Amino acid sequence: MQISAVRDAIADAARAIVLPAGIGKLTSLGYTPDAVVTPVFFVGEVEITYDRAMGRGLDELQFTCRVLAGRADDRSTQRVLDAMLSGSGQASLKAAIEAARGAPGEMALGGLADDLHLERVQGYRWYEHAGATYLGAELAIKVIGDGRT
Repeated sequence: MQISAVRDAIADAARAIVLPAGIGKLTSLGYTPDAVVTPVFFVGEVEITYDRAMGRGLDELQFTCRVLAGRADDRSTQRVLDAMLSGSGQASLKAAIEAARGAPGEMALGGLADDLHLERVQGYRWYEHAGATYLGAELAIKVIGDGRT
């Protein structure tokens, strides 16, 4: 699997969410940005496990992504973040990202991987990014695919 292409495909999938009225669109990036405009989703760190199958047949990528909802210390920012972390609905990152799995028997992420799964949300808290503090959370996404490509 080509890591940069997988990162960009995850960001493209996340971009499909529809946030509540008045919030604007989600900025979605396949890399960790220097500065952010909220709400923002970005693909951060990656852990790679090679050779899950013989002959370089399967590698596993574990991405830690972040979503930062805003800087305001109020209920509205938490509600936006909660909507993005919900398991379903038009603002659900899980639903949008896992829609990129494709239909049964199809490759995920437009042919870049065998499968992906948003496994969990962790670290619902305040994050410092480029000197500012934002309410956000981390999303753990597992991607599996051919190690020979």
